[in-house]
Amino acid sequence: MAPPPHLRLLLLPLLLLAAAATTASADDLVSELQSLRARSPSGVIHLTDTSVTRFLSAPSARRPYSVLVFFDAASLHSKPDLHLPQLRTEFALLSASFLAHNPGSGELFFADIEFAESQHSFHQFGVNSLPHIRLIRPEHSSLGGSEQMDQSHFSRLADSMSEFVESRTGLEVGPIVRPPLLSRNQIILLGILFLISIPFMIKRIVEGETLLHDRRVWMAGALFVYFFSVSGGMYGIIRHTPMFLTDRQDPDKLVFFYQGSGMQLGAEGFAVGFLYTLVGLMIAGVTHLLARVDSLQTQRFAMLAVMAIGWWAVRKVVYLDNWKTGYSIHTFWPSSWR
Repeated sequence: MAPPPHLRLLLLPLLLLAAAATTASADDLVSELQSLRARSPSGVIHLTDTSVTRFLSAPSARRPYSVLVFFDAASLHSKPDLHLPQLRTEFALLSASFLAHNPGSGELFFADIEFAESQHSFHQFGVNSLPHIRLIRPEHSSLGGSEQMDQSHFSRLADSMSEFVESRTGLEVGPIVRPPLLSRNQIILLGILFLISIPFMIKRIVEGETLLHDRRVWMAGALFVYFFSVSGGMYGIIRHTPMFLTDRQDPDKLVFFYQGSGMQLGAEGFAVGFLYTLVGLMIAGVTHLLARVDSLQTQRFAMLAVMAIGWWAVRKVVYLDNWKTGYSIHTFWPSSWR
């Protein structure tokens, strides 16, 4: 039954006041978060149990923003397999990059929670292992129902985290802004040292007493370049791939080989690169060293050993490739042999 006309006139101002109060409250929360973000060098807001209740547990109508939360535990920073300090640094780079490309944005905020001082919040989110990152969007009605970042989005650190944020929020993070390796003063100091050392370097070059005149250095450099190439070292640098991951089912277990062609760990590349380098060194030894051996028996024994080790190494590479990608190598015989 519809209310009488005079009651409608009375209810209309009340509804408008309620809507205005809700809007004002939402604007207040955004303003507070922007103020807290401005106090942080990287834009990451530090949350406690109290601030989690205020900013993340508020109703959706009062929370028109998304928050990406990094769960941290200072007591676990000493565990190298978790990479928490590195991931926290990359998370800060992600926040700073978003703020650099979206100054004054009130749609997305970055925050962290520390376990020792906010255990209740960890329990509310259902966090029982680290590393852990959650995205709380306006449509999430409960903290436990927020979206967890998958382990695969830690593989390339800030770059893969950025892809997760952009795909879930529709906001553009922009290129990750990383600090330079050397500061301005360090570059100036290195330049001065280089200028001072020029006369000494010229003298040693003229006398032929530099490392560049040592063939052993060139041989070691060639081996390094070969190993670096076949092990995917450049891929790891560009993609910021970790050496290994922590098993999600067992946090005390490390994963060195990731099944699936979508991602490659550093340990995988180094293992395969070692096998390639081993075979290459054996072929070089047979070509340049074994040919100079006078004993026929020694040559035969060395050739059998090289063939056995080479067969084992190639078999391992084929097996790992098949296990990771599903690609199989088939043997084809000439038609005249069938």
